[in-house]
Amino acid sequence: MTTFKCHVGIGPTVTGEALVADDNFSARYDLDRKKGLFSRPQHKLYGKSYKDKILVLNTAKGGVATAWMLYEMKSRAIVPRAILFNQANTILMQGAALADLTMCDQFVDGDITTLISTGQQLEVNPVKGIVTLLQN
Repeated sequence: MTTFKCHVGIGPTVTGEALVADDNFSARYDLDRKKGLFSRPQHKLYGKSYKDKILVLNTAKGGVATAWMLYEMKSRAIVPRAILFNQANTILMQGAALADLTMCDQFVDGDITTLISTGQQLEVNPVKGIVTLLQN
């Protein structure tokens, strides 16, 4: 099994299918939170469902609005299982904590959007700061 080491994250350990893009993320501007889809036409994941996926993206965009939208998404059960970033921001991490959403960043092995591919099965253990590739 391949493992990737990252900064200790937040949230519970989860498993699921990766949805990957070398793009940034804003819950406010990139998503249709009622349909569970990436809705900004310029986003590399446009039209794809994020529900129950492990999102693997470059960095977080936005501030307080994006953070509270994670909680709102979780309350409707239209939410990713986890979000992995090359670099997150403090406000989004706080929003993930409020939503009890698994989130990790700062991977020591390199750009996480190039190390994981869409469709691969992952286990994210934020307490240990480890993401395990369950299938190659």
